[in-house]
This record gives sequence, structure tokens and C-alpha cells, in this order.
Amino acid sequence: MKENIALERYEFKYLLPNTIAQQIEGEIKNFMVIDDFAKKKSNKKYFVNSIYFEDNFNTNFNEKVDGFRIRKKYRVRTYSDDTKKSIIFLEIKGRNLERTYKKRVSIPEKYFNLLYSNHVIKLLKVFPNNKIITSFVFDVIKKQLKPIIKIDYLRRPYIGTHGLYFRLTFDNELKSSKISNLNFSNRDEFSLLCKAGYTILEVKFERSIPAWFHRIIQSYNLKRMSISKYVLGMCSSKLGYETSE
Repeated sequence: MKENIALERYEFKYLLPNTIAQQIEGEIKNFMVIDDFAKKKSNKKYFVNSIYFEDNFNTNFNEKVDGFRIRKKYRVRTYSDDTKKSIIFLEIKGRNLERTYKKRVSIPEKYFNLLYSNHVIKLLKVFPNNKIITSFVFDVIKKQLKPIIKIDYLRRPYIGTHGLYFRLTFDNELKSSKISNLNFSNRDEFSLLCKAGYTILEVKFERSIPAWFHRIIQSYNLKRMSISKYVLGMCSSKLGYETSE
């Protein structure tokens, strides 16, 4: 399978009460449109379902909490709780100094379980010369990575209609579940709602933020936050803890 590699980009995040998020969403509609995938949905939102991998020392979690400027983590993502009805992606989500990046490759459902088994090395034959797969297999074996938490939420994405790449996503109904396997449909008693009543606004751009959105930032006095859905889920599920000095 061919790798799908996204360009590095800047990514700013804001945690907003739902009422404020709705007001901002009303204003941006003059400059942006809902992306084609979400447009097909009745509520103009799509479901994002991710399983994150971690080692025995919570290295990914700790690097994020400690603010490492060069880091990466692996996740498996789909847009349904049924892997037979949605494309499955293995993704590397990382940061390189001031920019974030995402690299991914689609995984046919019949090979899905190889991502976490004693046969993970077989992926090298299924996906020869694929840098994402090679990196994943190497790290699973070396670091003993395993699926640790499932995080899902609803997303309404907007894209700019003029100029350079500019994308806004409004994410809410964030839930996390402790897991020990690759079960996307897990809905057990460990499912927890993170940040109820709030929306995570993600601002993604290649070079600069449009002037009209700068005015929104100033008007609503928006404050950037180093917020991570992965960290929120780990803390809510009591798999990781943020310490304050």
C-alpha cells in the first residue's frame, strides 16, 4: 500500500465552552466551508475512532506532558466502530520543533490483527519497502509497544476557500476507554467522557493565519493551550497523571 504523507504544518489548539465554540463556528461560515467528507453526514460531523500504542514506561505520554519538541507516537485510526465498514489507517503523529506532522498508510482489514500480535514482523512482507510499516514494526519489537487506550469523538471540519491551506476542526463528545487489544467497538464500563461541555478547536495551517481569524482570536480573547486528546484520555482513564510543580 502507498504511504500517505501529510506536509508538516502548524497546529494551534483551544479549549472552549460549547457556547463559545458555537458562536465562533457561526462567524467562520463567511470564510470557510465544511469539508466534503463531513458534508455527506446528516449532522455535518464525522466520527473519529483511534487506538494509541504505548510502551511499559508511558514514554509517549511523558514526552508530551514534559513538552518534548521532537516526538512521535503511533495510532490506528478509523472513522467507524466497525472495521469492516471503514478504511483503517496506521498513523505516525509527531512534532518536529514548531510543526506537527502526520504520516499514514491504509491497512486492509484482513491484516489488521497483525498490528498487535506475535506475528507483527509479517507486516514487512505484506508491505515491502514501506517506511511507516518498517518504523512501526521496529518500534513495536524494540519498545514493546501495545495498544493502551481508545479515544473517539465527533468532528466538524472546515476548510478555507481562498489562499493557503487553512483548516479548523471542532471536536467534542470526547470519550476514552482502557483497552488491551485492537477492539474499536469497545464500549465497556471504562468508557469515560473527557471535558464534558467543552469543544476542542484545532487550527491547522501551513504558513500563516488569515487576518479575519486573527480578529476572532482577539474578539474572543482565545488562549492557545498545549492540549492533547491522548493525554486527556490517559488521565481520565487513570493510565497517566499530569504533575504540577
